[in-house]
Amino acid sequence: MADLNDFPFAEKVLIINNVKDYREVQRYADEAVKKGWLSKYFIAEEYSDEALTFFGLSRKALGKGYAFSIGELVSIYLCRTEFLLHFTGDCIPAERCAWVPKAIRVLTEDERVKVANLLWDRNSVEAKSESSEETDDFFKGFGFSDQCYFIRVQDFRKPIYNYSHPASARYPDYCGELFEKRVDSWMRCRGYLRATYKHASYLHQNLPLTFGRRIQLLKKRAAQSIAWRINRLKSKIT
Repeated sequence: MADLNDFPFAEKVLIINNVKDYREVQRYADEAVKKGWLSKYFIAEEYSDEALTFFGLSRKALGKGYAFSIGELVSIYLCRTEFLLHFTGDCIPAERCAWVPKAIRVLTEDERVKVANLLWDRNSVEAKSESSEETDDFFKGFGFSDQCYFIRVQDFRKPIYNYSHPASARYPDYCGELFEKRVDSWMRCRGYLRATYKHASYLHQNLPLTFGRRIQLLKKRAAQSIAWRINRLKSKIT
């Protein structure tokens, strides 16, 4: 995952979160550190209270979003480098590409841009449709995903996680008031943009779900889609 970004990272850190057997995962993480694949690893739960206090959040406020957020919040809380590249465990770059220096440049040169990311699942058509402008290397527009993000750490080590925006209601209800929804709200409320790199992609593969859970999620998403369409119709009428 790290090597495919073709960049000499200062550290390669694993955040362990939401696993059934922490001892087993730690055993493999220790081996990865010995082999030089990782610089270090942290267990999110061991730093959760510190991170939540630092960001002015609580487990109650995050609700169902806690499990989907604490790993990201802990990683930002513990990070001491100027920039941070994050991938969730079910995502990986699709090809080797030295895109990080260009991401640093766009964050440095355009103060509106607060996050850079690769294309998702090679979907340049969708990325372009969601953008409001573009350069030779990036589509720029609103939006945020926790699957892949490159950020300037100091921008995210601030009390930015209590914003709300109507457009952020598109995130799945079963995830609650999660990290990526809160970041998306902050960026939209403040007019900040993300820059999506046009020439490389990451791939996302959902973790396996039971049949019953899959049906449950489909029902929820269908209900959310219907509610969203009804609200749009109401807003046009009024």
